[in-house]
Amino acid sequence: MAFKKAVKGTILAGGGALATVLGLSQFAHYRRKQMSLAYVEAAEYISEPVNREPPSREAQLLTLQNTSEFDVLVIGGGATGCGCALDAVTRGLKTALVERDDFSSGTSSRSTKLIHGGVRYLQKAIMKLDIEQYRMVKEALHERANLLEIAPHLSAPLPIMLPIYKWWQLPYYWVGIKLYDLVAGSNCLKSSYVLSKSRALEHFPMLQKDKLVGAIVYYDGQHNDARMNLAIALTAARYGAATANYMEVMSLLKKTDPETGKERVSGARCKDVLTGQEFDVRAKCVINATGPFTDTVRKMDDKCATAICQPSAGVHIVMPGYYSPESMGLLDPATSDGRVIFFLPWQKMTIAGTTDTPTDITQHPIPSEEDINFILNEVRNYLSCDVEVRRGDVLAAWSGIRPLVTDPKSADTQSISRNHVVDISESGLITIAGGKWTTYRSMAEDTIDAAIKSHNLKAGPSRTVGLFLQGGKDWSPTLYIRLVQDYGLESEVAQHLAATYGDKAFEVAKMASVTGKRWPIVGVRLVSEFPYIEAEVKYGIKEYACTAVDMISRRTRLAFLNVQAAEEALPRIVELMGRELNWDDNKKEEELETAKKFLYYEMGYKSRSEQLTDRSEISLLPSDIDRYKKRFHKFDADQKGFITIVDVQRVLESIGVQMDEYTLHEILNEVDLNKNGQVELNEFLQLMSAIQKGRVSGSRLAILMKTAEENLDRRVPIPVDRSCGGL
Repeated sequence: MAFKKAVKGTILAGGGALATVLGLSQFAHYRRKQMSLAYVEAAEYISEPVNREPPSREAQLLTLQNTSEFDVLVIGGGATGCGCALDAVTRGLKTALVERDDFSSGTSSRSTKLIHGGVRYLQKAIMKLDIEQYRMVKEALHERANLLEIAPHLSAPLPIMLPIYKWWQLPYYWVGIKLYDLVAGSNCLKSSYVLSKSRALEHFPMLQKDKLVGAIVYYDGQHNDARMNLAIALTAARYGAATANYMEVMSLLKKTDPETGKERVSGARCKDVLTGQEFDVRAKCVINATGPFTDTVRKMDDKCATAICQPSAGVHIVMPGYYSPESMGLLDPATSDGRVIFFLPWQKMTIAGTTDTPTDITQHPIPSEEDINFILNEVRNYLSCDVEVRRGDVLAAWSGIRPLVTDPKSADTQSISRNHVVDISESGLITIAGGKWTTYRSMAEDTIDAAIKSHNLKAGPSRTVGLFLQGGKDWSPTLYIRLVQDYGLESEVAQHLAATYGDKAFEVAKMASVTGKRWPIVGVRLVSEFPYIEAEVKYGIKEYACTAVDMISRRTRLAFLNVQAAEEALPRIVELMGRELNWDDNKKEEELETAKKFLYYEMGYKSRSEQLTDRSEISLLPSDIDRYKKRFHKFDADQKGFITIVDVQRVLESIGVQMDEYTLHEILNEVDLNKNGQVELNEFLQLMSAIQKGRVSGSRLAILMKTAEENLDRRVPIPVDRSCGGL
């Protein structure tokens, strides 16, 4: 009991109490650790990158094949794996990295997009008097500050509001949030503050106002996770690491240690997924950084290895930007089942999540309708009744698998610590498991430290604190203005390029096509409502994009923002990639179908289609049915019982509106349940019923038909704009 009180004093009072708890020798070690976390410009001790630009994938494959032995081979191209490669290569170690899919294709691209220290972990540290949880938060807050420093183009501080609905919660949460600031110390982004009810509603006008007492605002970081992961990989490649995506490890290589007579891991048999070619990559040390697939690689080394990871699924949804203020997030600290829900602005949209449920390990996790509705219900609890939270406003949804370290004493995944574990097997395989996005760098440092020690590698200390990631060094908040002035890009497009590529945005701008318009001069968009341009497809290939899925989900973030928009952009993306990569017609068709399947299953399109199936019930009032039948028959003039592209074109032409055949085909296909090329009356009534129930919103066909009906008599030409395209 005395120990617990001392630990509590540690958390509340700081270093003096900590020395009392740990003893002088342990405290000295702890202080050395904390001092090592202090800001040092480690980058000053590293020579310039050996490559001005990352070598091509083909060049990297040749390096993997022709190098007799690497010092370090990293398996896994997520944030942790790429962090390990960057840490190793900047210490002067000959480094290789292989990833069986694309960089950041798994958990690292499916996060909540936050760079955080962990407010709830600090709460657990205090409530359970857990010094390890406290240390984890302290370390994460340092890493948060470092990540914001080394990739300023991809990350920024974000204020997050904690609404208070009971008076007693105000001092309770205020103390906790202030402790969060205190633990951050010099790494505190901005000081937290309290808002009155009226001020809270000014900042977050869509907030539920009944019984609202006030709010507390604190700051964490937010980033573009997939692009951040890619920046780490590209930086490692520029410093000399041989990195290759779509390289699958088929088996681990082993050789007998002449001194001990024991088998030691000495590399891996790798297969190029794109060509089928196999070859050996030999290394003194092999690092397993495969996230949820950690135990799969461990069992390659030892079939009897005990599983150390317990996967947990986290689902997120994306909704239109009008659901949240442009620069203020929301935290629900206690949902109906005890989980934490974030509601955040991201890329001019609103991201909500996450869930936390045990799951099976799969390469292709699918968001369930149950999880999507759980998040929507929690969002409804915090938003004003004036805001109708509709299922149809879900523009995208995805599931990510967290690689949590198993605690046998834990009853559920919510209480499993995000602390990381570095494990070294008898044969020398080093596994890094657990952790979280924010601490990827310190996890990599600990892993390479362990590798150097256990394999007698010759290298110095870690040099990644303060080391700028690709695009960050010469970035400035006003860089986009030069893009507008020098190249004639739209301001929105220029801001997007600067925030995505940093100081490399000029290289993308140089590749941009002329629009043929007075303004913008260059920068043809892939879809009208998003700032992604065709030049990014060409540049994405230089960033190791090999498939259409790579382009819509990780080089651009279209699939994560709006699956309908991503699907619309696909034909042009495939055409551009095919031209650059010499794809034949069969390959183009294969890429198109694979990408559509990805959108359907992994990005929420499946859930959307389930809202409107041929088994859907029509629950409309008789008066509504009559009204919608009349609207339908204005298009079905010859009473066929269905409408086709020709029918829609005829009506649009009569009111002076022109739409290309491809766009019309896409619009009808959204509602054509039996995919017979026509929309029957029954399908149209099911659509209107689903819209009334809120299961579907922003249907382009419904909006188009209503607009056309209103203008048939007047014959006034009007523009028909694309709606937000909800799921």
